[in-house]
Amino acid sequence: MAKRRRTTQEDFSFVSPVVKYLLFIFNFIFWVIAVVMVSIGIYARAMKHAEAALSYLSVDPAILLMVAGVLMFLITFCGCVGSLRENICLLQTFCVCLTIVFLLQLAAGILGFIFSDKARGKVTEHINKAIVHYRDDLDLQNLIDFGQKEFSCCGGIIYTEWSQNVYFNCTEENPSRERCSVPYSCCLQSKDQSVINTMCGHGIQQLDYQKAGAFIHTSGCIDTLVNWIHSNLFLLGGVALGLAIPQLVGMLLSQILINQIRDQIELQDYNHLHRSDPWN
Repeated sequence: MAKRRRTTQEDFSFVSPVVKYLLFIFNFIFWVIAVVMVSIGIYARAMKHAEAALSYLSVDPAILLMVAGVLMFLITFCGCVGSLRENICLLQTFCVCLTIVFLLQLAAGILGFIFSDKARGKVTEHINKAIVHYRDDLDLQNLIDFGQKEFSCCGGIIYTEWSQNVYFNCTEENPSRERCSVPYSCCLQSKDQSVINTMCGHGIQQLDYQKAGAFIHTSGCIDTLVNWIHSNLFLLGGVALGLAIPQLVGMLLSQILINQIRDQIELQDYNHLHRSDPWN
C-alpha cells in the first residue's frame, strides 16, 4: 500500500512587523495628543469661575475639548493595544470608530455647504450672543478681539451691532462711559504704533458709515469671514485633506493588519487539523 504524501505547511503565517508597529506608533502619537487635549480642557474648566459659565454658547469649549479628547483617547487606545496584542476585536473597533468619525466629518462638510444660509444664520446668532456677553467673560473678550483684529472687521453684520451690549448701548439712558463706543479691536491700527489706544472706538456709533470708516473697520466679521473662505478654498481644502489622510491611513493599516492576523489564524487551524491526521 502506497504511503500518502504528508502535507508540508509552515506552522505560522507572516504578520508584518512594519505594519504592526507603524500602526502602534500612529495611534500612540494621537493617544498623547488626546491626553494633552483632556488636560487642557480640565485646566480651562477649572480656571473658570462659576458665574462665567459661557451661557451664550451651546457648549462650553472646555467641555467640548474634554469630550473630543476622551473619544480620541478611547479610539487610539483600541488601536495601540489591538496592534501590539494582535487583537482583531480591538482593531475592528478602532477601524469602525475611525470610519464613523470620517463619515461624520464628511457629512458635516457637505451639509454645511448645502445649507450654507442656515449655517450663516446660526453663526450670526452665536456672534450676537457673544457681543451681548463680551464683558462677562475674559476668554470670550480676548477671542472676539483676536478675531476682529485678525480679520479687520467689527461686529457681526455691521459695527453698530455693538449697541446690543449693555456697556456699548447707544441709548441716552445708558450711564456707561463706553456708551456708543466699539471695542478697541475694531480700530484701524498702524503697525508702528507702540502703545495701543484702547479708547479709539469711543463714540464711533454716533458717526455715519463713511466718517466711522476713518477710525474703525466698518465691515462685519461674517461677510469678511465668508470672503476669506472664498479666497482661501485651496488652503482650506489642504487642511481638510491633512485631517483626512491620517484617518484614511489608520483605517488602511488596521485593515491590513486584521487581514494578516486572520490569515495567520486560518493557517494555524489548517496545520492543527492536518497534524491530527498525519496520513492525510
